[in-house]
Order: sequence, then structure tokens, then C-alpha cells
Amino acid sequence: MTETGIPRLDALPRVRMAHLPTGIEEMGNLRRALFPDGDGPRLLVKRDDNTGIAMGGNKVRQLEYYLGDALEKGADTILITSAVQSNYMRTCAAMSARLGLECHLQMEERVPKNDPLYRTNGNVLLDRITGAILHSYADGEDEAGADRSVEDLADRLRADGRKPYVIHLSPTHPPIGAVGYVDAARELLGQLEERGETVDRIYVGSGSAATHTGLLWGLRAFGSTIPVTGVCVRRPAAQQGPRVRGNLDKLSALLNHAPEFSEDDVVVTDVSLGPGYGRVTDPIREAISLAGAREGLFVDPVYTGKVLAGMIAELRGGVVRAGETALFIHTGGQPSLFAYGESVLTDAG
Repeated sequence: MTETGIPRLDALPRVRMAHLPTGIEEMGNLRRALFPDGDGPRLLVKRDDNTGIAMGGNKVRQLEYYLGDALEKGADTILITSAVQSNYMRTCAAMSARLGLECHLQMEERVPKNDPLYRTNGNVLLDRITGAILHSYADGEDEAGADRSVEDLADRLRADGRKPYVIHLSPTHPPIGAVGYVDAARELLGQLEERGETVDRIYVGSGSAATHTGLLWGLRAFGSTIPVTGVCVRRPAAQQGPRVRGNLDKLSALLNHAPEFSEDDVVVTDVSLGPGYGRVTDPIREAISLAGAREGLFVDPVYTGKVLAGMIAELRGGVVRAGETALFIHTGGQPSLFAYGESVLTDAG
């Protein structure tokens, strides 16, 4: 790995809670299920579902930087907005609790799902256990409006003498959380170097694009040309690509460093997006079933199941060839399985 000087990377405030480094494992059983003739690529998974606190996931890495910034600014209250079954909010609530910070979660109505499991189980149950204060926002497709709503709440809290810190949703704000995956890229490259391995393509979820952006930015900053495919989990590729490119520029400004990117570096696919965010389709059910039955690996219907389904579609399409290696970044999300119940098992086998 070529080390590149990025002084800002290690100078930013950070609250270290993640269990790092996360492991890299072979998925040989999944490979044999997909390619019974033995002609498929090698499959690896980086277990970022095992980052430790609050059942793990990618958001632990991101929130280390947001909460570090919040503490440096003297905050006593954290505000965040996302979907009802948000892994981000669950993790934020737990990490805030450990730091003794009050946490307010604004739940956006992104998924047309009203059954009791979705409303009370999974991440929502864990949110309540942490003691987080829950709020609602009716429009699940209005990022700017959701941010304004939490800012209004922050103003009310300030009037009551609190010191709130808002973790924004829309891409108009600096992508502080993406720094967690710049560090993850450094970690991954070090692991591959130590193992004497090469990877030909990485698959990762692309929603807010913080994880996708940070990983891609970090790989290029540290001298790696490994292609990264961001699998769309919320919006079509035509919308997601520009979001990632914009975040790359903002991250370069935040870290005062500008890696070189080619025109082909930002790769996104919506092959497994289906009807949209949080909607379960047959390819997602297949991915959930294959991962569980073949590898004892649990992926969720909103993020990692969709990413694995997209990766499987591309593997079957020959994007990664026999003799090459594909790496799946498992970003967690398992608690939402308990909110989707039987809908993830329909036609699964």
C-alpha cells in the first residue's frame, strides 16, 4: 500500500468505539451455490457488521467522527433524521447513550408499511431501549425538509438551554461520516497487503453515499485502483452517481486533500433497487436466503440484502470473471430483519 500524507485525517476529532479491524472471510459456499461448475470468481466478505456497539454495522465508523465533532463543540444533545427502521438512528442512539448525550430521532415515512412488526420491532425496539426520544416526519422523500425539521427541533432545544448537535441528511452538508470509510479503506488495504491478496472489485451499498464515498476516496488516496461498485438502495443510478461525485468533492475539501479520480471511478448500479427504498423483491429474498443457508450470514432487506442481490446479478452477468475476486462490504442492518418478518421468507428456499 502506498501511504499518502493526509494530515487532516488523523487530526479530526473522533470518539473511538468500533471493534476494529473487522475481519475478512471467504464465502466459498456461496460461490459454489452460484457457480456449481466451479467456474466463478472467488468471493470475500468484510465483516463490518461486527463493529461492536449496538449490533454493529457501518454507522459505527461514521458516527465516531460525528460524535467526536459534537463533543468538541460542547454538545449535550444529538439530533438525527432517517427512516423508521434506520440502522443509523439505532447506532446513534446507542453511542449517544454511552457518551451520556440525550438523543432525538426523527423517523421519516419512507416505506409504505404499517404492520405492528415494522412499527415496534427491529431497530425501533432498540431505539426505545436506549432511551432515545422519538419524533415523526411525514415525508420520506424530502431530505431538505427533514433537515429543516430537525433544525427547528434544535432551535426549540436551544431555547430550553440545551446544546444540540444535528447530524444532517441532505448532501449539502460536509460528509463528516464518510471519513470513517476513508479510515476503513486504509484498514482494508493493510489487511490485503498482510494477507498477500488482491481484490478485483468491491461491492458496497450506496444510499446517503457516505460509506461509498469514503471507501472510494480512501482507496484512491492510499494509492489503490480497485474498482468500487455502489449498489443503489434508495434512488436510481442516474441520481446516485452525481450524489457520489459531489460527496467526493466535499470530502476532498473537508480533508484538504484531493486524490485523482478518473471518469470511470464512480460506478453505481440499480439492478437490485426494485420499487425503491425498503421494498423487498424476489432477488433480495434470494440473497437473504443464500447468505443464511450457505454461509450462516444474515443480511437485511433494506441495505445488505439489496447489495448482495446486486452483486449476485453482476456475478452472473460476468462483471467479475473466473479467477478474479469480488469483495462484499457487509455493513450490518440485521435488526431490521425482525421488522420485516415473513415478507423476507416468501418463496425463499
